[in-house]
Amino acid sequence: MSKALVCPCEDVTVEDVEHAFARGFTDMESIKRYTGFGTGICQGKSCMGAVARLIHQSKARPPAGIAPFTPRTPLFPTELSVLATAPFDVQKAPVGSTPREVHLGALALRSELPLPARAKVVIIGGGIMGLALAWNLVLRGETDVVVLEKGYLLAGASGRNGGGVRMQWGTPSMIALAKRSIELMKSFARDMGINIWLRQGGYLFLATSKEVAHRLEANQKLHNAHGVPTEILTADGAREIVPELTCKNVVAAAWNPEDGVIFPWPFLWGYAQAATRRGVRVETFTDVTGFEISGGQIRKVKTDRGDIACETVVLAAGAWSPEVAAKAGIRLPNEPHRHEICSTEPLKPFLGPLVSVLDSGLYFSQSMRGEIVGGMGDPKEPAGLNLGSTLRFLSRYARALTEQLPILGRVKVLRQWAGCYDVTPDNSPILGRTPGLPNLLQMSGFVGHGFMMAPAVAERMAAWMTEADNTDELFTRFNLQRFAEGRLERENMIIG
Repeated sequence: MSKALVCPCEDVTVEDVEHAFARGFTDMESIKRYTGFGTGICQGKSCMGAVARLIHQSKARPPAGIAPFTPRTPLFPTELSVLATAPFDVQKAPVGSTPREVHLGALALRSELPLPARAKVVIIGGGIMGLALAWNLVLRGETDVVVLEKGYLLAGASGRNGGGVRMQWGTPSMIALAKRSIELMKSFARDMGINIWLRQGGYLFLATSKEVAHRLEANQKLHNAHGVPTEILTADGAREIVPELTCKNVVAAAWNPEDGVIFPWPFLWGYAQAATRRGVRVETFTDVTGFEISGGQIRKVKTDRGDIACETVVLAAGAWSPEVAAKAGIRLPNEPHRHEICSTEPLKPFLGPLVSVLDSGLYFSQSMRGEIVGGMGDPKEPAGLNLGSTLRFLSRYARALTEQLPILGRVKVLRQWAGCYDVTPDNSPILGRTPGLPNLLQMSGFVGHGFMMAPAVAERMAAWMTEADNTDELFTRFNLQRFAEGRLERENMIIG
């Protein structure tokens, strides 16, 4: 029975689902990410019921906790050339409802164990930033750590991105963080016991305007000065790397063969599992409701499961950080902006690098399984915590993608989803102490690149937190106070 197929599209067996149970993944969304069921051609139509039965039979969750994930457009596999013809109003802002999974019944899904009454460090946010920090604190001997996550692991941006990791940035600080992060990713499988499928196929940035071309040229000099082997290419040079590209309207390109792509889900699981093995408590489906503050310090973190007394609080909730900070009377300048993404049916491997048209925000790469995974920014997208999906995105993306890669016109889109960029006024992160609340540490505002910076940022933040004489400039340069002082740290290599 254990070898019986649950999901024929992805070859997921009963045994695979039972293995997910054993690893602590017992809600529908977490099992989907752990096993891959429901991500094939049928999009869960033939397997969701079977997995729900297995959850119920295992008593891993009470019936109220067996909540199905939300199917998103396209309802059926649809060719990119067809999606490209869908009409949309270019003047109208995109809309899209929040998927039901965000409103899962937390009472049914959370742990039955009580929260600890106290912890030395409470990290708010169970995404890649918070979990990487927890692991790095463990490495420095600090295990009295609790990580609080409002949803399931991978519910936020860490589980909703395209997996790109690159060294091509516009400031020395971001270049240094990216270089160190990719160095740590290279040894991640060996160090953490889980494969993140790092593939250094490079990043190829295309510029269709002279303004963006000049930016790429200026950044290339900066990259080379910091040991990143970026080259500036012509359109013909870009086609030598990806012959299938039309390079329509392309005036220049930037190419770094050492950039790459990883698989996001095991990246986060690796940190979570390693930290919990060493004593860190990772509490999912736990909502922070407020703080007890006295004497200019946070004394307790209040949650819908009880209070935790603490010495230090780290806010690493990504696009949700302003919402949490407001409960402590702190205003953050971050704004959440939805970015949509989709995946096609698998193809024979042909695309080595991740390709991005920097002017339009288009990006795409080919996964290890052969899918074309990509997205595209939308200048009309309003700020807001919106994780819904739109036909407008599919149409804009399909047009832009097939303009550069017309050979993909007959390829079908299988699934679509969205995540939130955590956008600051200067496109740079907020790190370090909070004015007026020095034991509230900030770790947010990474726009769309926190995922790829997390290993290095967490490493340095853990050192800064645990060494009394540590004066790492990262936590003063990028502190919250800079906005009041007009001291912005502008980053110009943002996709979308």
